[in-house]
Amino acid sequence: MVEHLRHTVRTSIVFVLALAGPAFPAHAGVTFVPHRAIYDISLMRSTSGSGVSEMTGRMVYELTGSQCEGFTQNMRFVTRSSNQEGSETTNDLRTSSWEEADGKRLRFSSTQYQNDAIVEASQGDAAREKGTQGEETRVDLARPAKKRVSLPKDIYFPMQHATALIEAARAGKTLVTANIYDGSEKGERYYVTTAVIGKKLERATIPDVISHKIPADLAGVAAWPMSISYFETGKEKEDAPPAYELSFSYFENGITNDLTIDYGQFAIKGELKQLDLLPASKCPR
Repeated sequence: MVEHLRHTVRTSIVFVLALAGPAFPAHAGVTFVPHRAIYDISLMRSTSGSGVSEMTGRMVYELTGSQCEGFTQNMRFVTRSSNQEGSETTNDLRTSSWEEADGKRLRFSSTQYQNDAIVEASQGDAAREKGTQGEETRVDLARPAKKRVSLPKDIYFPMQHATALIEAARAGKTLVTANIYDGSEKGERYYVTTAVIGKKLERATIPDVISHKIPADLAGVAAWPMSISYFETGKEKEDAPPAYELSFSYFENGITNDLTIDYGQFAIKGELKQLDLLPASKCPR
């Protein structure tokens, strides 16, 4: 169950993506709004064999930065869950990352606590550089141990993928496939993803319960329903179903709503409860 919850948090910040390099130029037409969003987490459904009978929690996500200085994402995700026998577990995941706006570099750190004890930690620096076979993506890990990891050259970092999704939605595309790396899974794993984009929402609005805290002009921002399936890599996983599926409404300024994460045996939802727009970083002239 802990493994499922870690995936939940990592993916929720990246849905929260155009690949840098000669073949995949970065797009500058997407403007992300710095903001802090708070989501209440609850259990939607579970099967008898899932190991999850109840769950409550909260996720706080913050995006800051600009096209000039890059983008910083900070998040804390805390849940309290119980199984069919009534045993309770508290999980606390804290993550931070910085990504260059052109997608050439990603720095990340993540610490996972279970009942106040650290169960996993990762930290590293991923960068695109010229190698003997052309452009390569390499990761230098500092935690859990010093190690260099090589990734496929067609890797998307989180903010690159976010950009690609919005660009595709604006162009009327309905399908986006991408290999995504965000430093999760001890910094050694990437996911193969397929995103399905629905029709533009006619009336995409922030929930009424928090509408009084939101600037009036946000109500007119375009949004689309999206669903992303995450597949594990490896020959033994080629015909396997997705590890999980993430669904949400995505505003073209980077704000998300109506979050659902489905693991098959159980599913959770994240309800946006508070949204604060933060000061935008100014680019030097």
